[in-house]
Formats: sequence, structure tokens, C-alpha cells
Amino acid sequence: MDKNISYGSDYKYIPATSITSGVGIELLPDLFCYTVQIVNICLVGKPGSNDFVLVDAGMPHSSNAIISAVENRFGKNSRPQAIVLTHGHFDHVGAVIELVERWDVPVYAHELELPYLTGEKSYPEPDPTVEGGLVAKMSPIFPNEPIHLGNRVTMLPSDGTVPGMPEFRWIHTPGHTPGHVSFFRERDRALIVGDAFVTVKQESLYKVLTQEQEINGPPRYLTTDWSASWESAKKLEALKPSVAITGHGLPMEGEQLAKNLRKLVEEFESIAIPDDGKYMN
Repeated sequence: MDKNISYGSDYKYIPATSITSGVGIELLPDLFCYTVQIVNICLVGKPGSNDFVLVDAGMPHSSNAIISAVENRFGKNSRPQAIVLTHGHFDHVGAVIELVERWDVPVYAHELELPYLTGEKSYPEPDPTVEGGLVAKMSPIFPNEPIHLGNRVTMLPSDGTVPGMPEFRWIHTPGHTPGHVSFFRERDRALIVGDAFVTVKQESLYKVLTQEQEINGPPRYLTTDWSASWESAKKLEALKPSVAITGHGLPMEGEQLAKNLRKLVEEFESIAIPDDGKYMN
């Protein structure tokens, strides 16, 4: 491993999975969602093309699964133009170093997320006191130390464009993390959400395992700013997306998405915000 880049000392395999792990879903000809244990990655680009991007980098020790998914869709020895991150939590950057070393591609993230990706700052510790289920209770074992990508990671362009994703623009959707972003394409109203909202009750082990679909706010045990999270949900609902790939849970589209996202925004306090927790505003 390149000595200039490294994971935090608490980096480790997390023994959690779901029935959709290893399953890929094509939402649009150039938009593919693939589940790695309990989190989704996105491949943006048409099969057979060299012009594609990987959004997020899965769980710790998942590089082989991600490489396999990429090669199954784009061909043997294919590699993306870039890796673009919605944010830097362990389950979204878990394989990024192995992938960067294999592919030699740049990584992009929001400016406010860079301290967590360059070894400068740890995320706040997960909060196991939020209600919701066993995943919340086991959250203290989740890594929260920063990874160090050195000069491999670059700030997303300030004009809102996304390298390698010419029709998408990035949208700052903080709350879950300070520099969390989502990606939106006006032409077909396609939305890559990250964890600004999810479509599974991520705190519940049973619902994570079964992937029972229900719209929810960002994972409670790692969210530190609930007022910002609510504003971010409002911002995304106002886009009227036609299809949404979330960081956790099955993709949602059409009237089901519109109805549920509207409900989330209107009832955010009761649906998303925990009654108790150390990061309550």
C-alpha cells in the first residue's frame, strides 16, 4: 500500500449484510446501483463505454466485490474516470484506497469533507443511544477515524459540475456530515442521494437484513445536525426526482418516490429525528 495514503487505525471488516448484497439494479441505461453488504455504490455510464464514474466506495475490505461489479458491467480491466464521494463515512470509503491503487484515478469530495479524508479530523463518535434497533446499538464498533488520501483526493469544482458526470451537478446536502453531497441530473431527474435520506430503517438489524423498503432520514447513529438534515431533505424534495438511488435501501422511483419524499419532508420530526440522542439540537 502507498505509504502516503492510509486508513484510520480503527479500520476493520464489519460483519453486517443484507439479502441484496451482491445484487445490481439498472435504473437507467447509464445508472447502475450495486449493493455491497449493507450499502450501495453507483456506476454512472453506459456499459461498453470507458466514460464512467464510481460513486462511493463501499464497506471495508470490499474492493474485490466492487472490482467484480465494475468489470461485469464495463468489461475486463475496465476502470472509472474517477471516484466521486457523497461523504467520507467508513461504509462509503471502505475500499477506496485499494481501488485508487489499482486504478490510479482521482477521488473527489466536497471541500468540507476533505479534513475527514486527509487524516486531519475524526468524525464524531457514533451514537448508540438513538432508538431504532440493533444496528444503532452496535454502532460504537464502526470506524470513525479519518482516512488519509493525501493528494489523491480533490475538492469538487465550485461551479457545481461533477468530473466524469457531465450532465449531473452536485448539491450540498449537509446534516449527516458537514460536506455531504447528492448528485442530480435535470434531464431525467435522476438523483443519487448518498445518506441525505435512505429507503430502509437503517437502525434496525432486521430491516437492514430484509431490506424492507420505507423512506427515512439519514442513519441516526451517525447524524449530528438534524436541522441541516431536514433542510437538505427539503432541498432534494423540491427537485421532484423521478428516481433516487440512496446509500442504504432499495432504489425508489415514480409516484412512490414523490409520495414518500413529500411525507418525509412534512413529517421529518416524527419519521427521522430521534427522541433522544447526544447529537440532538
